[in-house]
Amino acid sequence: MALDARFYKDAVDGRPSEFGTIFEPSEHWLSRLPTEDVIDPDLPIVDAHHHLWIEPYAYDRAAFEADVDSGHRVDATVAVECHVAYRRTGPEALYPVGETEFLAESVADQHGLTKVAAGIVGYADLSLGAEIEPVLAGHIEAGRGRFRGVRFSTGWDSSPDVANTQTGERPGMLRESRTIEAARVLARNGLTLDAWLFHPQLADVAVLADAVPELNIVVDHCGGPLGYGPYARHRSSHFERWRAGIDLVARRPNVWCKVGGLLARGAAIDYVRAPAPPTSDDLARTWFPWLDACVEAFGPDRCMFESNFPVDKMGTTYRVLWNAYKKFASAASAYERARLFSGSARAFYRLG
Repeated sequence: MALDARFYKDAVDGRPSEFGTIFEPSEHWLSRLPTEDVIDPDLPIVDAHHHLWIEPYAYDRAAFEADVDSGHRVDATVAVECHVAYRRTGPEALYPVGETEFLAESVADQHGLTKVAAGIVGYADLSLGAEIEPVLAGHIEAGRGRFRGVRFSTGWDSSPDVANTQTGERPGMLRESRTIEAARVLARNGLTLDAWLFHPQLADVAVLADAVPELNIVVDHCGGPLGYGPYARHRSSHFERWRAGIDLVARRPNVWCKVGGLLARGAAIDYVRAPAPPTSDDLARTWFPWLDACVEAFGPDRCMFESNFPVDKMGTTYRVLWNAYKKFASAASAYERARLFSGSARAFYRLG
């Protein structure tokens, strides 16, 4: 899937945006989309990344299942932490276990065709070093057989115009000795690490991957390309820096990539000011440089598509999103499509 220069200039040098805030999706705005038929409805999908939460607005299992009921064949999903339903008593380090309890309880009685939260990714503070062990034990017990790993969000930027991630407290957190020590504990327990950070920080992932080669790491949201604040200017140069970072981490065989999640940080589409939602053709064309670079660097065996719902629901619907991915991958072989849409996520998260 070589980069198509026809898409490069329009997408990378498109309108700048101002992002960083999670807006509640507008069903009225999304309803302006023309109806699209589902492409390849029998293609099995594992949604490698979504959230269930209580705030900033309610998005529970029922709301997610209503989106998933889009006509695409979604066999399983991976629910990822988003700092909700924390415990309020007991040791503070164990507070995040409450979210895993919430997720496991939310899907305990499901009988539908889609296995929501077949894998659960929780939060644990890797700055704890070796003291992370009881936190992981708590998550494993709370997950009822579904707990697969930890997400450690270290997105940090010096610009006051960039909204850092909730636990992105300082630069270089993935390089710190206690983080590396905790990462070894993760690997020893057969768990994975989701790394959510911004594209200027991708070298941090390479350092951690080299220090703990036995740990499987997945980079969330195409490696966090930024397109707002100071990154709204000179977008082509920022794209090239992002692509160099992707190539760097992809050379580590224990690093994988979640392909998607491009709406929230303004890398490609200015949905905040768009008069109507983009169609799947619009998304496939505009996202092409980022999606293509990820698949080219990591290969389909280490790439997995994600919805990032409900965050990306701010700009698209579930049906349109997966149609866009299918259009992007239309030239791929049957094996490549199977890996991108389900096989890689099943392998990384051990979903069977």
